[in-house]
Amino acid sequence: MSGEGRRPPTSVELRLLAHNPFNPRDELTELEETAESLRIKGQIQPVAVVRRAVFLAVFPGLEEKLGKAEYVVIDGNRRLAAAHLAKLAELRIDVNDDLATSAADLLETALIANVHRVDVPPLDQAKAIQDLVAVHGSQGKVAKRLGKTPAWVSQRLALLELTPDLQEKVEAGELKVEPARRIGRMPKEQQASAAAEAINAVKTPRQRAPRRELAKREPTPPVNAVNTPSAGDEPGRAEHSTVNAVNGPAAAAPPSPAVPSVAWDDPASVYKLLRDHMPAEQRTTLAGLLIDDLEPAQSMNTF
Repeated sequence: MSGEGRRPPTSVELRLLAHNPFNPRDELTELEETAESLRIKGQIQPVAVVRRAVFLAVFPGLEEKLGKAEYVVIDGNRRLAAAHLAKLAELRIDVNDDLATSAADLLETALIANVHRVDVPPLDQAKAIQDLVAVHGSQGKVAKRLGKTPAWVSQRLALLELTPDLQEKVEAGELKVEPARRIGRMPKEQQASAAAEAINAVKTPRQRAPRRELAKREPTPPVNAVNTPSAGDEPGRAEHSTVNAVNGPAAAAPPSPAVPSVAWDDPASVYKLLRDHMPAEQRTTLAGLLIDDLEPAQSMNTF
């Protein structure tokens, strides 16, 4: 059953394939669409697997989860589930035991195989990254091994700092991922109000004035050198205000609030101004926003 001592087959029955117990995706989505593609077009790409014995050498004690399968799917778990749905007899495989040389490598392989796919739920990705941090000891090492920036790793882990009810809102799509990452960096007691604000901002877009209402508005007063009443003006009727030199001095505009001079090309000066005028919690939030703004430039692959 271990596959030792014989040449690996190119295709095997579905019963001989087991899902990877450590697959980052808790739920496999869009199976119907994949199953239909398998029925009509057939299998385009083989699934990457490791032999049962190799997998159990890295993860002992999981015999029951693997059942009687001879191979464990590392890349292609959704295709395996869709093949069962499509009632296929077998799948083509690519046996590569090097994918399971260690627990860390196996988890990395499963994550990397899914990280660029849009159907991986953000929280599932964050949990997988958290597992990698536990294996390697730091976010920086995980970022380097995944080919990402430390900010990319930190942003995704921020989702796990959300309160349980807000994580449910992320999973349901009610709270978008981008603001959720920012909110995850906030203290727990501030997250609920910040999330409500983010959700309401999506639900209530800015209203524009109807055209009919715009048409009723008074026209802009004319600008000329001399204000001359028209021949049809009624006696005693107030004239439209006119902006010119003849009508007399206009009312003085209210003074603008004093704005401190900021050397925007000097980060140290900007930081000193923020430190003097902005509370620490708001500075933390601002730091998160700046990281979010810089992330697209630092990493070409975002999720």
